[in-house]
Amino acid sequence: MNLPLNKNALRWILIIAAFLLVALILWNTNLFFQKFKQEERSKMEVLAKAYENMNNPDLDVDITLEGNIIDSNKNIPMILTNKDGKIVGWNNLDLETESNFDDLPTKERMFLTKQLGVMKGENEPLLIRQHNSDKIYQRIHYRDSDILNKLQYYPIALLLILFLFGTIIYLVFKSNKVAEQNKLWAGMAKETAHQIGTPLSSLLGWVEILRMDNAAESTVIEIEKDIDRLNTIADRFSKIGSIPKLTRHNLVTETKKSYDYYASRASKLVDFHFETDEDLKIYAMINPQLFSWVIENLVKNAIDAMDGKGTLRIKVQPKNGKYVQVLVSDSGKGIPKSMYTKIFDPGYTTKRRGWGLGLSLTKRIIEDYHKGKVQVEKSEVDNGTTMSVLLKEI
Repeated sequence: MNLPLNKNALRWILIIAAFLLVALILWNTNLFFQKFKQEERSKMEVLAKAYENMNNPDLDVDITLEGNIIDSNKNIPMILTNKDGKIVGWNNLDLETESNFDDLPTKERMFLTKQLGVMKGENEPLLIRQHNSDKIYQRIHYRDSDILNKLQYYPIALLLILFLFGTIIYLVFKSNKVAEQNKLWAGMAKETAHQIGTPLSSLLGWVEILRMDNAAESTVIEIEKDIDRLNTIADRFSKIGSIPKLTRHNLVTETKKSYDYYASRASKLVDFHFETDEDLKIYAMINPQLFSWVIENLVKNAIDAMDGKGTLRIKVQPKNGKYVQVLVSDSGKGIPKSMYTKIFDPGYTTKRRGWGLGLSLTKRIIEDYHKGKVQVEKSEVDNGTTMSVLLKEI
């Protein structure tokens, strides 16, 4: 009986398989590199033997083959030194001047000397002996060919490609997961809006019954306000996951509506101030339901920051002739500068009870749906915070 593997086990199997594949590729690359290096060594040994035969004092010996072998070295940089270590020849070092070492310009002599040091560090020199003698006549110093040097970087390039490929796969899976979560949240929000609709309809009926029973009109009016409020909340939830329709509205009027709702229901220990002339007309393209949600989230966070006691100010003003700015200020505990952006992360909260979604939703509503910007305008620890909402003025 085969048991299905869970996702976590499958993920680890894939990671281990990928690691083994990379290790196998690197191991084979190293073997290939060593084999290629040994082949270059063998070529240089043949070259050394050719130089040795070229020194044959017998003039009747045919050295055409040796000459061809020496001329065939087109890839491996080499320097020829005598028994005293003085440079007497070189090849494949991009030096156009053909002359004795002592006749070369200083710059080229320094270059050859430096290359000789590199060659001594990379490979053991090959000895050229006098014909039919054990006496050392010359030495061949060489370094790895350009092809072999490039091959050294192949594993690094391979690892980089695999890393980039893995990063892309991770980002794709992560974005898919986020998309699934967003879809789930959107579905839950729409279902919540649908479920709220049924009791709202019943409440409207009960309001009419209260009126028929001659209940106090002030009480009925307050109940209607709360019903309207629930309708607004349901409407907001129904718009999550959909592209909202934006229309031209006076931002002063729309902001004042949200301000009035909280000012009448918040603690009397909070001193509310609306610092904009209510007759001022500043227009922007907004969705009224979602924009009111933004203002209420900012007001609620401001009240929480003051622990329900302090001064709260709201101001709507034009900015730079192109934008309209809404400022919500409190006299609360303030925000450290290092947390200015983190407070907008989903799930981040300083409250014992809370989901940490208010400012995250605010940011999404303003920046994704209204193409505006929401940020911490200024804040000082223990001296309060000012939040800013910036929208394009119409």
